[in-house]
Amino acid sequence: MDQNSSTAAPSKSLRRVLVPLALAQFICSFAGSNMNVMISDISEDLNTTVQGVQIAITLFLLVMAALMIPGGKLSDRYGRKRCFTVGLIVYGAGALISAISPGLGVLILGNSILEGVGTALLIPPVYILTTLLFTEMTSRARAFGVISALGGIGAAAGPLIGGLITSAISWRAAFIFQALVIAVIVLLSRRIPDPLPPDPSSSFDTGGAVLSAVGLVLLVTGILAADNSLWLMVILMIAGGLVLLLFFRSVRAKEKAGKEPLLPTSLFRNRTSNLGLVTQNTQWLMLMGTSFVVSAYLQVVRGYNAIETGVIFTAATLGLLTSSLAAERLAKRWAQRTLILAGFVVTIAGVGVLLLLVSGTPTAWAFAPGLLLIGLGLGAMLTPSVNVVQSIFPDSEQAEISGLSRSVSNLGSSLGTAVAGTILVAGITATPGRSYALAMAALAVVGVIGLVAAVRMPSELRPAAADGATHQDGPGDRLNRGG
Repeated sequence: MDQNSSTAAPSKSLRRVLVPLALAQFICSFAGSNMNVMISDISEDLNTTVQGVQIAITLFLLVMAALMIPGGKLSDRYGRKRCFTVGLIVYGAGALISAISPGLGVLILGNSILEGVGTALLIPPVYILTTLLFTEMTSRARAFGVISALGGIGAAAGPLIGGLITSAISWRAAFIFQALVIAVIVLLSRRIPDPLPPDPSSSFDTGGAVLSAVGLVLLVTGILAADNSLWLMVILMIAGGLVLLLFFRSVRAKEKAGKEPLLPTSLFRNRTSNLGLVTQNTQWLMLMGTSFVVSAYLQVVRGYNAIETGVIFTAATLGLLTSSLAAERLAKRWAQRTLILAGFVVTIAGVGVLLLLVSGTPTAWAFAPGLLLIGLGLGAMLTPSVNVVQSIFPDSEQAEISGLSRSVSNLGSSLGTAVAGTILVAGITATPGRSYALAMAALAVVGVIGLVAAVRMPSELRPAAADGATHQDGPGDRLNRGG
């Protein structure tokens, strides 16, 4: 497909392609947050605890993060369309197993493992195919905007939709809903073309994939262990750090030997991209951390059921939907960096409002103003952050940067549930107010880190040079103009 085949207004065929890709991002983000309103129902039905459900949610997000980079590399070897389809099938099987699970172990197998693996296979092709099919930069930015917006809306609306289904039928029906959406995506995706043929000769760094996955799992598992043993937490986190150090040493060794590593170090040589990845990580950490903390607090401490909890989260969904729909108009008036900065300021303000208004206020609607601000802030900056990272690299590196970008975002999601959730769960029965305040304060600190990263972004965003080549007007230049 040449540059002229796609104009600022994508053709009908491209718009049809965008629908299943955006729906795939929606349902994967939905899966990460909808279980938050089922905490009480699942724990009672499966005879487990709040911490047990937290572990299942965190492991799902962690499996995604750990396998997203290998998933991106496999899409080169076996084809983007094929990996997308296989990922959908694995995800659908996991959703059906979760729906009939008799205990926490089977739920973890279906939801945390199979749905996590399926997501890691199907999400990188979503972003790679979008980059390859939408060759005109303005239409590409719009496509990323639609996908990112549906991802954010899926995460924000997950509690509401999950609450409605759980209250009307049962929590198991929410997984049936996911399987049905996956079936629709499979049907809609039949006409998605793969612009590049598979490359069976492409090498796959199995050792690097294992080391990166084990390192991330150990780090997040260490955080989850904080409630049981501080020594175990320290041991697991040190072990995770050492394994990740071995991973990066193996990457450098393979590059020096002229071999292809799982993740080239060249991806980390662009300062703007590195800062953009930090903003992605912190955005999703705040979104999923807030979702878990507020949901658990409402159900366990305030005694609200799934639908009541979901309705309260409507404020976040409305905020995110409003700012996401306005993303294109906002991008025409302000630079991407400005939108990211403003998004963090509004989101941090929302966390502050949640912290101030909720403490000592009996009504659940005290959560609405803070959740609305968080939704508005996140919706304004999710798309610019993806654009900054994804569009700054050439097409030849899209598999790697797509996997890295999605891995960083999903790692943020898992850390949000692990860190904020662990702080809350540690004292949710003995000192619920104090634990809630500490968890929200931790999220505010994370927001400040993201804000600092955004401040350090250069005002002029330009694409990374490939092999020393000089780029003409490219993604980064157009990013400055909101394209």
